[in-house]
Amino acid sequence: MKVRITEYLDIELDTEQWQCNRCNHVLGPAAEDYKRGCLVAEIPITEAHPSMTAGEAFSFAPDPDYCRLIEFYCPDCGTLIENEYLPPGHPLTHDIELDIAALKVRHGVA
Repeated sequence: MKVRITEYLDIELDTEQWQCNRCNHVLGPAAEDYKRGCLVAEIPITEAHPSMTAGEAFSFAPDPDYCRLIEFYCPDCGTLIENEYLPPGHPLTHDIELDIAALKVRHGVA
């Protein structure tokens, strides 16, 4: 039985695996961080937040010396599953930790 966790991320309760919601690609054990099974890209802040006025030096972009944008993609279909802004050198966050046993009880999975 699949349970939707985020817009693009499911957990398959029978196998206790993370899955891409779009293509059902297995991203790894649900007891671990799903990001380990994703393709990871660091996007330049200036590319993600271009200047709003042509030729203007001012931008609403975060300072690239203090912020980086990390994106996590399904390695099978390329769906963007998650992104996060982090200071340089900061480890990737472990943002979802589920009580799998409680989910199984709630959804009637033995």
